[in-house]
Amino acid sequence: MKVNLNTIPFKEWGLGLDDFFVVSGPCSAESEEQVVSTAKEVAKSDRVKLLRAGIWKPRTRPNAFEGIGEVGLEWLNAAKQETGLPITTEVANAKHVELCLKHGVDVLWLGARSTVNPFTVQEIADALKGVDIPVMIKNPINPDLGLWVGALERINQAGITKLAAIHRGFSSFEKSPFRNIPKWSIPIELKRILPEIEIVCDPSHIAGNRDLIPFIAQKAIDMDMDGLMIESHIQPQVALSDAQQQLKPASLMSLIDELHFRKPDSQDAEFRSHLEELRQEIDEIDEQVLQSLGLRMKVAEKIGEYKRDNEVTILQVNRWDEILTKRINMAKALGLSDRFMNKFLAIIHEESIAKQTDVMNTEAVK
Repeated sequence: MKVNLNTIPFKEWGLGLDDFFVVSGPCSAESEEQVVSTAKEVAKSDRVKLLRAGIWKPRTRPNAFEGIGEVGLEWLNAAKQETGLPITTEVANAKHVELCLKHGVDVLWLGARSTVNPFTVQEIADALKGVDIPVMIKNPINPDLGLWVGALERINQAGITKLAAIHRGFSSFEKSPFRNIPKWSIPIELKRILPEIEIVCDPSHIAGNRDLIPFIAQKAIDMDMDGLMIESHIQPQVALSDAQQQLKPASLMSLIDELHFRKPDSQDAEFRSHLEELRQEIDEIDEQVLQSLGLRMKVAEKIGEYKRDNEVTILQVNRWDEILTKRINMAKALGLSDRFMNKFLAIIHEESIAKQTDVMNTEAVK
């Protein structure tokens, strides 16, 4: 995937985002007192640089609290006047953009339910043409890197250069302790193909449970994310939305104080030398693994030819069960997890079937 974006880093947004920072505030603006009180408390941390609150809330079903609407923007501005914190909120259509610009919102973000729909993203992009305002884009609800990249491209092509991504996890039918599974491989790949894009992690929406937020927040730092978006509420127990994943400001302060920040590199000569040795060792092992996989696929092709010549079906369920049992038992002895081996073997099996299918199709053409 080849992508070229024209963006500038957080430190050049003119909002004081010159270091790893935290975006915080309530999931939803519920009253002026709630917004301002929460803002005053979270502003006590030097790490909190942006105040957030949802004004329009996309809900799965009707008759739930869908946000306070435009008046909430006035409350955010009141909190900004009290604390000096720049303000940010979610927009989901052109009208939202218009109202945020009218009320002087400092940063906009697109939610996961918007990112998943290119029509919605394009509508917002069109509304942003000719405007100089920072925009952050959450990953789509489903684990589709292309949709995330496409949303970033659409907003960038509208002329928005103050652009960033937000990792908030992905919906899944997999059993998980998290509300939205993190799938760290996807934001890592986003960093690889778009190294200029900075990423804020949203532990609140990944965790869905305030008790898990510290774990996700530390993991995000260890994964070299550039900031955190953590929901906080002066009285989370009575919040009108996502009460279970909002922290009291005092808990947020404690969480921030307990985070362990690591540097991305070290200038220590001994460290760098030993790290390079270990990396070379990894490279050599990877080469051996790839050579072995290449040989395995050659054998799979031969098996495909043998099955074809003897009119035998490709899929042999009993053989596959035998492989899974033996390999997973061996993997356990080697300290490899069942989760990893099941995924690894499934990929190998899928490719083996594809190789054998190719052989069968070649014969059919003849």
